[in-house]
Amino acid sequence: MLRAATGSVMRTIARGYADVKGFAPLFDRVLVERFAPEVKTKGGIMLPEKSQGKVLEATVVACGPGARAENGTTIPMTVKAGDRVLLPEYGGTKVYIGDKEYVLFREGDIMGKFD
Repeated sequence: MLRAATGSVMRTIARGYADVKGFAPLFDRVLVERFAPEVKTKGGIMLPEKSQGKVLEATVVACGPGARAENGTTIPMTVKAGDRVLLPEYGGTKVYIGDKEYVLFREGDIMGKFD
């Protein structure tokens, strides 16, 4: 089951790269695509849109080169394109590229990374 999910996520990421090919975040910014919210419970009941919670997981689509230190060196990013991350409930800047919605965060705002 994990392999099938990983494969579908990778296909989604590959499609996402084509959409954002002309966009590159600057400095320590990270462009993510949130996962779709659950629309059906495990019992098969369809959830109305108002009762769906905000999805806090996302896939990194693109990253900047990293933050700048005081001496001018670049601090490398800890996340890379394709990583699954945990986001804060609020924050980020919505960006529409093509017909898709992405969210732009600073790397420091991302709460964690899933293995």
